[in-house]
Amino acid sequence: MAMATHFTFPFSYVVSEVSRGRGSFVRKKLVRAVASGDSVAPAMSEESKVKLGGSDLKVTKLGIGVWSWGDNSYWNDFQWDDRKLKAAKGAFDTSLDNGIDFFDTAEVYGSKFSLGAISSETLLGRFIRERKERYPGAEISVATKFAALPWRLGRESVITALKDSLSRLELSSVDLYQLHWPGLWGNEGYLDGLGDAVEQGLVKAVGVSNYSEKRLRDAYERLKKRGIPLASNQVNYSLIYRAPEQTGVKAACDELGVTLIAYSPIAQGALTGKYTPENPPSGPRGRIYTREFLTKLQPLLNRIKQIGENYSKTPTQVALNWLVAQGNVIPIPGAKNAEQAKEFAGAIGWSLTDNEVSELRTLASEIKPVIGFPVEYL
Repeated sequence: MAMATHFTFPFSYVVSEVSRGRGSFVRKKLVRAVASGDSVAPAMSEESKVKLGGSDLKVTKLGIGVWSWGDNSYWNDFQWDDRKLKAAKGAFDTSLDNGIDFFDTAEVYGSKFSLGAISSETLLGRFIRERKERYPGAEISVATKFAALPWRLGRESVITALKDSLSRLELSSVDLYQLHWPGLWGNEGYLDGLGDAVEQGLVKAVGVSNYSEKRLRDAYERLKKRGIPLASNQVNYSLIYRAPEQTGVKAACDELGVTLIAYSPIAQGALTGKYTPENPPSGPRGRIYTREFLTKLQPLLNRIKQIGENYSKTPTQVALNWLVAQGNVIPIPGAKNAEQAKEFAGAIGWSLTDNEVSELRTLASEIKPVIGFPVEYL
């Protein structure tokens, strides 16, 4: 697979991407449930949720990634302040108000390890507590991740890290716990740790992230021996980055009944139409999505915009819907504010035609992709 030579590592051992978007939102039909007193909290109907792999966990067809919350090493123009905090809280509440209740974080997001300002888990936990004080019956699904750092060895390290995450989240358990990336060693012990977490009632489902086809199959088989399904594999996947299709990861997920969770589903904002050759993204993203790359991207963006206009949808919503159309895929775009959260929610509840899906794939195939997370090729 051809790859661009310019890429950025936000911090050591961690190369992950989340995406951003903007625009308008077409409200979906919601089921409203009374929480307490006169307070009413919106909730998604069961028909709007899907099972995560072979687990019993059901989540919304689109989730929200929260890497940017508390981060000042890659996002937020290297700054974190009260204004950005309020915006993140707005993104959280607006997601729930519009029926999206699945949030994906990680212990390294915003952490001191990644030179962040405040842990994303801490912020998410605070937002959940405040939400439940207002709506005691609010249902919120939380996914977080274990960092496979070189000095972490064995299954015990997984449980220790998980308990630390639970403390920051102010929760007794999480819905999905994932291995953030393959370790340099100790991967079998990490998988055993995931199984232990399920058996100890600390998680409802377990998954992996940035796993190749072989690693995915090995993880699936090791957990299967304990009667535990591998629920998901979270990988970089978008209309302009289709490595999971080319490496066999997508096909393996479909075969094994493992849900593919797509991070960077709008290519860190490149598919929103917000950026142009004259207005590239700032910060590290500008080294990835260069003026040259954005120039080559314009024909695809123009067609995405045209198709969206036929549905009264934004380019962001079209790009996300294209992923959903692949089947067995849950996109998790990252929302920095309420406006983005509203727009993301409008990406589901409708469908592109098969011809439109194929046309966009053909146009995107003419674009040389940027590099993703290198370990996916190991």
